[in-house]
Amino acid sequence: MSANHPELLKLSSPIRCKILERVNKFKAKIEFDGRIEYAHINNTGRLREHLIRGKTGFCLRFEKPKKTKYRLFSIEVDGYGALIDTWIQGKAFERSLDLKLIPWLKGYRIIKRNVRLNKSIIDYLLRRGDEETYLELKSAVQRIDGYASYPDAPSIRARRQLRDLIRYVEDGGRATIVFMIGLRDVIGFRPNKDVDLEIHKLLLRGSQIGLEIRAIGVYYDLHRSSIRLWNPDVKTLI
Repeated sequence: MSANHPELLKLSSPIRCKILERVNKFKAKIEFDGRIEYAHINNTGRLREHLIRGKTGFCLRFEKPKKTKYRLFSIEVDGYGALIDTWIQGKAFERSLDLKLIPWLKGYRIIKRNVRLNKSIIDYLLRRGDEETYLELKSAVQRIDGYASYPDAPSIRARRQLRDLIRYVEDGGRATIVFMIGLRDVIGFRPNKDVDLEIHKLLLRGSQIGLEIRAIGVYYDLHRSSIRLWNPDVKTLI
């Protein structure tokens, strides 16, 4: 099945490891080759269904190690890798855009990254001709009843970003929030209102006034050491 999914990124020398525990928000204890190491986690979500002792993970070695030598980017799930690393998710989005694999963003290109909008920093400012749109990515790697979901922890930052995006749309601008689903074989995306009801309310309000809400499905192909796109427009239920 993965051969039919476009390859976005090829990863160099990934390391298979065993998850031992999450030490803190940014660090996990792992084991491989009979030794214990620590790996950076580039995802501030709780990741409770993934960071379980004994699960198989995949790491990359930092070229210039700082606090840890490795970054934990994926967890094995049903024969593929759940992509939990938000930086790699962002690179996968950018590559999908470059390869023109996202039909609903046809003609758009990135003109700025990490751009300020009122009190928020938004991931991208895109342009197509005279049209511009602010676009924010959010990582959705939690599965609930067959749906990818966000958030898995309350997020003050996400609420602020949504308020600023909504305000911008109300003033006549264009804005998009994209949920990067790092899981394969989900029915669609829906927000986790049990964890953060305010985010759900803001998404509902945004959908009613023109904030574009999309989801993109990517995963780690552990047999070919690559990140693949399985759906550029996953169904969203708000």
